[in-house]
Amino acid sequence: MRSSLFLALCSATLSYAVPTIEAVGGKFFAKDSGDQFFIKGVAYQLTEKDPLIDTEQCKRDASLMKKLGANTIRVYHVDADADHDGCMSAFADAGIYAMVDMDTFDTYILPNDPWWNQTQFDRYAQVMDAFHQYDNLLGLFVGNEIIAINNQSLSAPFIKASCRDLKAYRDSKGYRKIPVGYSATDIAELRPWLQDYLTCGGNSSENVDFYGLNSYQWCDPTDYQTSGYANLQEQAKNFPVPIFFSETGCNKPGPRLFNDQVAIFGPEMVNDWSGAIIYEWIEEANEYGLISYGPKADPTATGENIVGGFTRAGTPTPVSPDFDNLSKHWATITPTGVPRSEYDTKAISTRECPASTASGWLVNGNVALPSLGETLTASSYSSVPSATGSGTVASPSPSETKNAVSGSKEIAGMGAGLVGVMMVFTFWL
Repeated sequence: MRSSLFLALCSATLSYAVPTIEAVGGKFFAKDSGDQFFIKGVAYQLTEKDPLIDTEQCKRDASLMKKLGANTIRVYHVDADADHDGCMSAFADAGIYAMVDMDTFDTYILPNDPWWNQTQFDRYAQVMDAFHQYDNLLGLFVGNEIIAINNQSLSAPFIKASCRDLKAYRDSKGYRKIPVGYSATDIAELRPWLQDYLTCGGNSSENVDFYGLNSYQWCDPTDYQTSGYANLQEQAKNFPVPIFFSETGCNKPGPRLFNDQVAIFGPEMVNDWSGAIIYEWIEEANEYGLISYGPKADPTATGENIVGGFTRAGTPTPVSPDFDNLSKHWATITPTGVPRSEYDTKAISTRECPASTASGWLVNGNVALPSLGETLTASSYSSVPSATGSGTVASPSPSETKNAVSGSKEIAGMGAGLVGVMMVFTFWL
């Protein structure tokens, strides 16, 4: 009996074998040591179902991820009612943190007809409730690529409202300050305005705690200037919250050399960027996988763990040369950053709330956020004075590499007439 109790206690301890991570200013830090934390991550979604409920599969994957040099996974869909103890413990034992999206297929904020209601809030909160206990929960996303083209920017206040309400819920429950943020499509016409808008206004309770960018601009062979990363860096300089690549890893023309990691963790970008999450762990039809679980099957094949012609579970086998190329880079990249005790948050910039633009940013300044239960209607939208200035921002440079991933391609600018579109909120129940 005592032996069983001892083993149980040891198991509980192992579930929390890593220090918690906090967002301070524009950086992540380990809570215990104060060391700066840099993300070396992989996107981990084996099927549409929750990948964090099969403990044995998680153990196999975590072991190989550790050899890869990963310290973070990103999971897009989870079941808040499922038991995640085994998988979260397996990843914690490997020194791997999780970043989890809170939205689901039927609760995400719509880009063209956005609303933010009680049903959405409750479902997001359930995910937070399910994961807050794990020390290796690095952060939670309120959305992924909600705004995919520039005329969808009117949904941005709803993104910010969801962040406000989930952070308030987190604090009301007495949870630790789990970072809550957003993952954005890389659209040149919107990038500087969206990232500035989600961090502007001077009210940290409404702003994102971190900002992720899904960017596939760096397609080997290329370099820092040609790829457009120099522009990304210019727009991220002294950013007020941690900014990182929440997806990256262009595979055209291939093979992937992952030379972008040298830039991200190198002297050009390391002072402002907090790392990168590589898309993705499992090999699928899009050929972005770092590993496979078996040979490709017929797309119509059915069977246990076979979906879309690919096996979705089993022993992970590295995909060559991608896995080795990334592993070699991460093995030699060991940024130390700045200790928390020496970090001066006054060095970060306060972003102005951007004014509407002819290229498609339609939110004019520091507009009032929707309350829970409100939806968008086309009419008028009153703004409140910006706490940080006039609301101007530099235009993006036109000399950038287009995103190479379908669905994330940069879109041509909207006509100036759309700038006149404004909005009010009406209650939607």
